[in-house]
Amino acid sequence: MSETKYWDRTDSFEEKMRMLDAAWKRKDFRLARALAHSLRNTVSQAQSEEENPGAPGPSSGEEAVGSLPASWRDWARGWQRFQAIALDETVGVGRPPEPVDLTLRVPAAHAASLGREVRVARITAGGQLREVPCQVYHEVRRDRERLCQVLFMAGGGPHQRQTYLILYGNPDAELPQYPTDLETRGEGFALDIENDFFRASLSRQMGQLERLTIKREHGLELFAGGEGHGEPPGIDWAHDYVTSGRIQKLRITLWESCPDYEVVRGPLCTIIRRWGFPYSPIHPVFSPARINMDVEYRFYSGLPWFHKTGKMTCIKDVEVDALRDDEWVFSGQSFTDFLWMGPDGKMHTGPVDPKFNDDLWAIGFCNPGSRDSFAALFLDHHADGLPALKHSANPLMFYRWHGHVWSRYPLPGKNVPAGAVLHQKNAYAAIAFDAAEGPKRLEELRHRLMNPYAISAGNLNRAGAASEQSGRLARPGEAGDSPIPKKALWDALLRCKDEQLYVTDTNVVDLGLIYDIRVRGDVVHVLMAMPHRGRPRLGFFTYGSGGNSTPVRQELLKVPGVSKVVVEQTWEPGWNSNRITADGRKKLGLDS
Repeated sequence: MSETKYWDRTDSFEEKMRMLDAAWKRKDFRLARALAHSLRNTVSQAQSEEENPGAPGPSSGEEAVGSLPASWRDWARGWQRFQAIALDETVGVGRPPEPVDLTLRVPAAHAASLGREVRVARITAGGQLREVPCQVYHEVRRDRERLCQVLFMAGGGPHQRQTYLILYGNPDAELPQYPTDLETRGEGFALDIENDFFRASLSRQMGQLERLTIKREHGLELFAGGEGHGEPPGIDWAHDYVTSGRIQKLRITLWESCPDYEVVRGPLCTIIRRWGFPYSPIHPVFSPARINMDVEYRFYSGLPWFHKTGKMTCIKDVEVDALRDDEWVFSGQSFTDFLWMGPDGKMHTGPVDPKFNDDLWAIGFCNPGSRDSFAALFLDHHADGLPALKHSANPLMFYRWHGHVWSRYPLPGKNVPAGAVLHQKNAYAAIAFDAAEGPKRLEELRHRLMNPYAISAGNLNRAGAASEQSGRLARPGEAGDSPIPKKALWDALLRCKDEQLYVTDTNVVDLGLIYDIRVRGDVVHVLMAMPHRGRPRLGFFTYGSGGNSTPVRQELLKVPGVSKVVVEQTWEPGWNSNRITADGRKKLGLDS
């Protein structure tokens, strides 16, 4: 068979399923396992190409930077296009900086890389543009559009409207480097995440939050000691459920590694998302595919709280004896009092009023003497396809000599039908707490998080709105002023082939392996990815190992003015087919 089109060069999900079914019936289990693994790869690739990235956020629509007032236009020199958005504070409270996250959509022809090109600028009350640090993630290409998530921090006064420009369309732009207090160390999901307020350590085994050190005064460390239930103990134990007849408890903390996960590391936010079916104590003897768990942590720069979002999706009708979507355990006895909030949004200390046992919207512990506290603020807790959930938390001050615990059992009954989905979004805060101001601070934080900025299309009043600017948006080399023209460098990289794709004539630019180019004097810095971890050796492209006759370093040194080339390898963000250019897709048959 001549391989001339994409589906000649690989096999479809349906074809692999037919082969898997045949292998299973023959009891050829080794082949069945190989096919099941290959199916995962097919699904991952389809997800990259087809997953819905979400509805774009409201904006003014695309406009040319050339249409801006002269002072703004000069400040933004190098960028060609922008969209304007407005943020409205709607509940009459002053806001310290908080995350704003929106989906940006642009024509694919108008940006080569949103990760390199996107900048966010706020229009000040004095009519000036001020750059705001931003983070771009989840960039995808869909048909003739590019989409991504843009996250930045915004704060302001009560009922204030703020207007922001999201700029893009600059082929000379470099990956921005914003200094923040957020530091993420480690590989994959086995991370330590730290900001000015706390240090969080995730389990090296399965990514669950294992320890949290509150970075004030004595540095209280929250941990769970002992041997767990045979798995590494942590402070966050959800999600799990007990099977019918109380045979066993299936837990995500029993994962030997995350079945599936995604990690986003950035200057403003680190995101760890994990999903899969929970494991049995004697996995894989029992491996039911009944309730899929999808859990995400988000840790932010400059904030004393983090998010956890969870979704439990029932795949088939199932009866459970119990199910938990929130449970935290702390060894030791560092806290002296309960914290809790009923449906009125008021924070209380002391024992929970029994009439609110199933209608709690915050729970936690504090020590007014040491001023330490840790509290869960429940922002969203509802279900599709089920009766109303119970908002319990069941706090205990002493739990089997561990120390403190709370856990939430939300189900109103034991039967969960196929298609039911339990949703939650919580914020976990570690603030300095005293009896006078602590409850109020937590109330205000939850009120703000329940009522975030309203995002709408920005309306620019160009007539007399702009004042003189100082400085400019571009860093050296980003506004057509590179000492070595970047177009010459990109053109040189077009000659650098992936010779393992023998006849497709595909280069590293077509494949989207070049993440960034920086020019400093006569030195060229290239940030480059490899397609997958089965090919970890960048030297194949850099120096021409393995028979590659057009290495990156050699081709760039041919460009006039280049005396040195430094090529750096990265795995963050991971490469996928969304990075392949339109020409590359044609050569590989992806659009056929």
